[in-house]
Amino acid sequence: MTAEKSRRLPPFSGVLALVMASTGLVVIDITIVALGLPLISSDVAAGASAESVVVTYMVAMGALTQVVGSLSDRWGRRSLFLSGIVVFTLASLAATLAPTLWFLNVARVIQGAGAAVIMVNGIPLLAGRYAGEERNLAIGAWGSFVTAAGLLAPTLGGVLIDAFGWRAIFAINLPLGVATFALAARVLPRTPQAATPDAGPDWLGSLLLMAGLGSATMLMLRPEGPWSSQDAALLVVAVVLLAAFIVVQFRVSSPTLELRLFAQPAFSGAMLAVFLSRVLTIGGTVYLVLYFADALRLSPIAAGLLMTPIFIAQMITGMVGSKLLSYWAPGLVIGLGYALKGAGLIALALLITPDTAWWVLLVPLLAWGAGGGIAGAPVMAVAVNVTAPERVGMVAGSVSALASIGAGVGTAALGAVYTLYGGADPQAVTDGTRAVLAASALLSALAVVTTLLLINPRRVPPPRRHEEPADRIPAGLDRLREQESDTRTV
Repeated sequence: MTAEKSRRLPPFSGVLALVMASTGLVVIDITIVALGLPLISSDVAAGASAESVVVTYMVAMGALTQVVGSLSDRWGRRSLFLSGIVVFTLASLAATLAPTLWFLNVARVIQGAGAAVIMVNGIPLLAGRYAGEERNLAIGAWGSFVTAAGLLAPTLGGVLIDAFGWRAIFAINLPLGVATFALAARVLPRTPQAATPDAGPDWLGSLLLMAGLGSATMLMLRPEGPWSSQDAALLVVAVVLLAAFIVVQFRVSSPTLELRLFAQPAFSGAMLAVFLSRVLTIGGTVYLVLYFADALRLSPIAAGLLMTPIFIAQMITGMVGSKLLSYWAPGLVIGLGYALKGAGLIALALLITPDTAWWVLLVPLLAWGAGGGIAGAPVMAVAVNVTAPERVGMVAGSVSALASIGAGVGTAALGAVYTLYGGADPQAVTDGTRAVLAASALLSALAVVTTLLLINPRRVPPPRRHEEPADRIPAGLDRLREQESDTRTV
């Protein structure tokens, strides 16, 4: 074995295990708490709504992701990641012991802040540990695992709550957090603090972005129903704050988000694909589950089991999509994934009725999940590979922020479609779900078109063959990095 080959990184490592475990924990905590809301309400909220326990976590996480990603580029990954685990674990302890709803909400805000640090550092840690084809495979494995963790969260939450009560959904984080910290301290290398420009952090831009994204997240998490004057005011506040943030980013020497990155078509295409992916995944599944429950009259367990083909297919094909990057241009792989997802959505729209046998839906559900798996990993790889290494944290923050916004927009927009065509009886539920699936199929087609235009093979061609993995970055990506460097110097 040559000296070069001896340095080849394995496809699995302690860093990959760490990133999977930690970010999986964060994703599970996004949805698992919703199952315990009735018990939380009766125990510490005197029967009042406990929905704020979910909202506070989402708002804190959504508001901080971009800022934390940029700071990790400045301060280094290891220390920030370890701090995030500590904050998340201690906040979980506080939530476990919470005597009042107010106390629990404060704990959830702090927990969301720790979750943002953990989530945003996942991609940069993988990008620093792997290179070339192995980086693509690692990102694919991570993305598939995180998706599966999110979809399995309701089952895990149901078991914990039934056995130990609502506090168990927070208490389970304590041993997992300690174990994750120990693993992180062992496997993460002690690297020098990242080189930073002479200018200090963009504190004004960071504050504007946190307030703007926090307002936007609260707006997306509002209850269904007519808009109130408070909702309209919150929308105005979010728009003004985010507009001010954009102005500041063009004026400061060291911005929180380098907006000139979006001048690269491949980067913009990847970010748009991330957004549309979450719109389809979160928004689409919400109303499909509603069809299973209210039209097919399936029990919650049966409905959950019928969703398993989606995440099983997505887990398996996530690695397939990463491997295809060794042979095909990234745009073709992503486009293939969205085309397959769209085909599954169209088939579901055509097949569902109030009397459809559940097994008839298995193949379209598998196609939906397989398409998401094939498209997901290449999107992350393109976003990382077209960006200079010292900006990967910033990119990870953008990915997380857009994913969070996409989830909210998808649920709200597809909810409006459902309301327009749906109703309460089984046939009306089916009609509403069919409309949602048809709209999702159109969005999948849009994703195919925009991907082929922005991440087309001429801009990001297939990889050079017969190169060592450490150098096997798709041809054209170095050229794009040079373009970014040129843009920054203008």
